[in-house]
Amino acid sequence: MMPLQFMPHQQKVLKETEQFNHVAYYLDMGLGKTFVGAEKMWMLNNNINLVICQKSKIDDWVQHFKEYYPNYEIFDLTHKTQAIRFRNLIDTKEFYGQDLQLVGVINYDLAFRRSWLLTLPQQDMTLMLDESSLIQNETAKRSKFILKMNPESTVLLSGTPTAGKYERLWSQCKLLGWNITKKAFWGSYIETKWVDDGSFKREVITGYKNVEHLKSKLAQHGAVFMKTDEVLELPAQVEQQIFVKPTKEYRYFIKNSYLQLSRASLQEFELDSDFWGSNESDCIELVGDNSLTKTLYARQLCGQYHKEKLQTLRDLVQSTEDRIIIFYNFNEELRQMQNHLQELKRPFAVLNGSKKDLSAYHHYSDSITFIQYQAGAMGGNYQLANKVIYYTLPLGKGSCDLWEQSKKRIHRIGQNQTCFYYYLLVKGSIEEKNLAALREGKELTDALFEKEEKAQG
Repeated sequence: MMPLQFMPHQQKVLKETEQFNHVAYYLDMGLGKTFVGAEKMWMLNNNINLVICQKSKIDDWVQHFKEYYPNYEIFDLTHKTQAIRFRNLIDTKEFYGQDLQLVGVINYDLAFRRSWLLTLPQQDMTLMLDESSLIQNETAKRSKFILKMNPESTVLLSGTPTAGKYERLWSQCKLLGWNITKKAFWGSYIETKWVDDGSFKREVITGYKNVEHLKSKLAQHGAVFMKTDEVLELPAQVEQQIFVKPTKEYRYFIKNSYLQLSRASLQEFELDSDFWGSNESDCIELVGDNSLTKTLYARQLCGQYHKEKLQTLRDLVQSTEDRIIIFYNFNEELRQMQNHLQELKRPFAVLNGSKKDLSAYHHYSDSITFIQYQAGAMGGNYQLANKVIYYTLPLGKGSCDLWEQSKKRIHRIGQNQTCFYYYLLVKGSIEEKNLAALREGKELTDALFEKEEKAQG
């Protein structure tokens, strides 16, 4: 067992919520929500503990409990055999006569498909939600499922409310025991206006009101808000944009919503057979017949079909022998980056939906770690590195959170060097507009993309 040593701000949070059995730790990214949440769960001392998190965080939670809480019996509920054993132990009549404390860890998208979780003895259970903002949409299946639960104790963990995303809190109020209606919540704390997009009207959030009153009410129900700059002095963050020119193919596609790429023109990218699939023709066609497909292909033309960006990446990597973290979106981007950088003879680490191999990151000071946003932007400690390269940017629902949290992978407790972030951007493209939107806390919309089409046309 590793000894637990809590920092002063973590001790303060636990002390402030000592009398509550329903708590929410809205701590800024990097302040150690995992440690605080796990310790609170231990203090609540229930026999049954259920942790619901993102799929990419399951191994991290299992390992955390094994390292620091050896008295727990840990189960990864995504594995059928472990889930069966977890259920069988609880169903055993002698369970409560034994000194057993069980912890089951499962991801959000699987939890609501396991109806038996609702049959667990709620009177002796602690429910912990990591990134609890993921239940903000109360109409989603996973949110409905979780809100049906009535555990004796609740621990909510999230960093997004510290950035002002207060609209995400209403669905969590019930779990904290604050039974305020959604209409009353929005009327009291959220400012909105109706915007006419031409085809329909929609309500958009313009700001917040009575924020201190909201935090005060939530504090009465066990919630704590804490930002990094209130308790720690972390190193400075420096951002740099590195531009490459748009290709003639990109400009043509934006103007015409159509592009034909020949095999010959793509030879330099060394596309593998999986990319071509069953297509035996001498070319591939990119048809942007709607905003979704046009946005997708525009992004690919700024990433996996952009030779100059690959060369710029290589030049940037060659400029330092330090550890580097590279964030990317598509599998083809990863393959091409690795192909292009392999002759540098530097060790690679990878974290994506199908692979997690971080040994090179931990053991080599000149390693390059490739992280796919969905798999690693929302969690993980990579403060051995102080340099992040954004090969492409996240786009779509949740992109603001992915981007913000990706920056905190290196800018967190334990970091003692200035953090550098390099954005590889195609000049005047969807990427430049996407970054501007992310910095404003917005997601790149179809309307913004349409403005680019008009400008290019």
